[in-house]
Amino acid sequence: MRLLHTMLRVGNLQRSLEFYTEVLGMKLLRQKDYPDGKFTLAFVGYGDESDTTVLELTHNWDTESYDLGNGYGHIAIEVEDAYQSCDLIKAKGGKVVREAGPMMHGTTVIAFVEDPDGYKIELIQAKGRED
Repeated sequence: MRLLHTMLRVGNLQRSLEFYTEVLGMKLLRQKDYPDGKFTLAFVGYGDESDTTVLELTHNWDTESYDLGNGYGHIAIEVEDAYQSCDLIKAKGGKVVREAGPMMHGTTVIAFVEDPDGYKIELIQAKGRED
């Protein structure tokens, strides 16, 4: 068994694709419209679906936003340098909601960014790069 993907419902597919591909550097792996169901699925990630876990962005054509609720946490992405990643994300128009720094009660360097729909993404600095 292996984890295939995590699905996020997004209100504006183009805006979300721009964030995940241009700001976070993922690739659009595939996208398909389902006219009878009035939705589109787009899969993005850092590698091929056969080798890595990816994100499925689901856009229901008649829904512009979602209540994220209080059960959702975040997606985590390992980065080489969390400080530099935050600077690059901000330069590309992304929203950093917790600047890079050591996690509370620990030494791992983390940061948090937010996608256009309000989903949180944790950036975890690769081990050996703890500043």
